[in-house]
Amino acid sequence: MDGIGAVLIDIDGVLTVSWKALPGAVEAMERLRAAGLPLALVTNTTSRTRAAIAERLAGEGFPVGVDDILTAPAVTAAYLREHHPDARCLLINSGDVRGDLEGVTLIGEGTGEERSEAPEVVIFGGAGEEFSYPALNTAFRHLQHGARLVAMHRNLYWRTADGLDLDTGAFLAGLERAARVEAEVTGKPAKAFFATALAHLGASAGRTLMVGDDIESDVLAAQRCGITGVLVKTGKYLPETHRAAGGTPDHVLESFAELPGLLRQLDQSDQSDQSDRFDQSDRFDQSDRFD
Repeated sequence: MDGIGAVLIDIDGVLTVSWKALPGAVEAMERLRAAGLPLALVTNTTSRTRAAIAERLAGEGFPVGVDDILTAPAVTAAYLREHHPDARCLLINSGDVRGDLEGVTLIGEGTGEERSEAPEVVIFGGAGEEFSYPALNTAFRHLQHGARLVAMHRNLYWRTADGLDLDTGAFLAGLERAARVEAEVTGKPAKAFFATALAHLGASAGRTLMVGDDIESDVLAAQRCGITGVLVKTGKYLPETHRAAGGTPDHVLESFAELPGLLRQLDQSDQSDQSDRFDQSDRFDQSDRFD
């Protein structure tokens, strides 16, 4: 695997569905670890903290720790600290990710702050029961009064054990149109998210693969950053979205279980290319000496 510098891996729909390991995923991850390949799990999951995700994945047998995981909430916190420091933020999210929102001032229910204090930023996390009409309408009113809108992602849906469920993007589009604002997106497919992941690994885009089940947010977005995109036919993958996509993945696999085989093929191809270049250089030198 010397030809590959690092691998970025989505979690939901690639390694797990409803936090249960997909067939062959644990074994494939173990092979990547045995090869010493740097990797990061990059996820738009907003229902759990990095620590909780690491604990759940370890419980399924994945050889990963909290330092291997980069989440949309963690990246959002860094974004807010840089672009909206000390701003009062109203979080609408399904799940408790406050542990990954270090340095972010949250106001509203459950925070101990006064409800009358208007937020300067409305943060959209992952959709669930918290995305009720009253909550969306409250966000709408704050946006009309000048609050900024920050979204952890634009995912339209995700795969659960019961099928596809609506996600944030389905509500975000309507809110943007109604309030005439554009959300600042911090998770995938934002370029800053992939840049953060590469910096975390100390890897270059040209020698990194991104493995995901979302052709737009995972694969094509990574390719726009110079990263090799690998689409897996698990999770939220649908043939119709694949056909209608605005680009073509570099590689398509049936599942994450096939990734070690793909990496082996790419490594062999890289070694062959290097051998060809050496042979051509050697023939050139011989010709010079002959002349």
